[in-house]
Amino acid sequence: MEHWTKTKIVATLGPASNTRSMLSAMMDAGMDVARINSSHGSYKDHQETIDIIRELNHAKKNNVAILVDLQGPKLRIGTVENNEVILTEGKHVLITTSECIGTAEKLYITYPEFPKDVAVGDSVKIDDGKLELRVISTNQKDTVETIVVNGGVLSSKKGVNLPNTKISLPSLTKKDIEDLDFALSNNVEWVGLSFVRTVTDVVDLKERIKAAKKTTRVIAKIEKPEAIDEIDNIIDMSDGIMVARGDLGVELPMEKVPLIQKMIVNKCIKASKPVIIATQMMESMIQNYTPTRAEVNDVANAVLDGADAVMLSGETSVGKFPSIVIQHMNKILNAVENEGKIYYKDHPPVVKNQTFISDSICFNACVMAQHSGAKGIVSMTNSGYTAFKLSSHRPLANIFIFTDNPTLLNTLNLVWGVRGFYYDKYESTDKTIQDVKAILKQQNLVKENDLLIHIASIPMKERGRANMIKLGIV
Repeated sequence: MEHWTKTKIVATLGPASNTRSMLSAMMDAGMDVARINSSHGSYKDHQETIDIIRELNHAKKNNVAILVDLQGPKLRIGTVENNEVILTEGKHVLITTSECIGTAEKLYITYPEFPKDVAVGDSVKIDDGKLELRVISTNQKDTVETIVVNGGVLSSKKGVNLPNTKISLPSLTKKDIEDLDFALSNNVEWVGLSFVRTVTDVVDLKERIKAAKKTTRVIAKIEKPEAIDEIDNIIDMSDGIMVARGDLGVELPMEKVPLIQKMIVNKCIKASKPVIIATQMMESMIQNYTPTRAEVNDVANAVLDGADAVMLSGETSVGKFPSIVIQHMNKILNAVENEGKIYYKDHPPVVKNQTFISDSICFNACVMAQHSGAKGIVSMTNSGYTAFKLSSHRPLANIFIFTDNPTLLNTLNLVWGVRGFYYDKYESTDKTIQDVKAILKQQNLVKENDLLIHIASIPMKERGRANMIKLGIV
């Protein structure tokens, strides 16, 4: 377990990383969450990958979580001839909603409402903003005329962003609903919702999960300007947040993204919601054996901001060195966690609501850990509430969570600083505290004379909210 860092690593799977041997190497290198991107691959491929992860978890006594990322209303250009056309600056290009093979003069877009939604002067950005067209006219029906502002090579199926346009597509497309059914049938722990625009997008997805009687939790991906306007409500309704910097940096001026990243991380910590920083963290390692110094800084800064997790995309899905990129990331996390000022982001509970007692217990446990130099904070949880709450205070002490809910063990693998253990005896608080100490000692996570803080709910059999705190010695 020597590779455990408090900040978690999310790795996207793909052709470079879906074999048993590579997944095993990635787990050993420190992958905490495996991300399956619904935009690519078949259900058959995804099913095989999920089965391998679950088998490896069992064999290695790991709790790697699975995050299925729904594509959302992602706009794309269709197939282009010879898989590559050149768009030349100043040339006119027609964009049509009637399916065709694209050329340098005419392209197909997968978005039927495009001619109705755009207006003259709107910007059409393709391939993460590498190419840009401007709308000259639209027939409001099936064709839009554009002029190339910034040209270059366009290959098939590249993504399209419309920074000035309000898109009239639903946040869950027909494909998303099918992908969601697949994810829920596999009881995955997390599902990511792309291009969230309003809080109702999140509510809609959560209602569907509830109707299916599943416990999968929802991560809202922040990549649209509309989401920033409603960020507090979106954080409130979601189970976690992803700062998806690729699309965000195309939809908004890119220089605004670093401050938005910091703002969202701060809000998530206060709300006890895990936050993932994603996109281009180690991009150069798709081809190269080592990251650039700027990338090392970027990962380190995400840790210093207080992110729960850092994410790899193309680096692990199609890159040359999937397990080595995780090793490099791990080294950076270790270095920053050992020496950086990233701990004790305390936020005392203020509102006397129904969680006030357990919120106060978690807050005071973290303050006590800081003052006493305790090595660990130990809690039993059935819902995971205390784990999320303790984590949000970012204590230096390790957070050891014991639960009899196996799905929750994997879910918590995304949450900063939390290490989960399976435990299903509920006799008495004293007996449990004894058992838990024995388990931690046996795994060399604590040693004699270490101080531990125990949180529990008394009476234990009722499995209520945390209401007891005890400082003890191993």
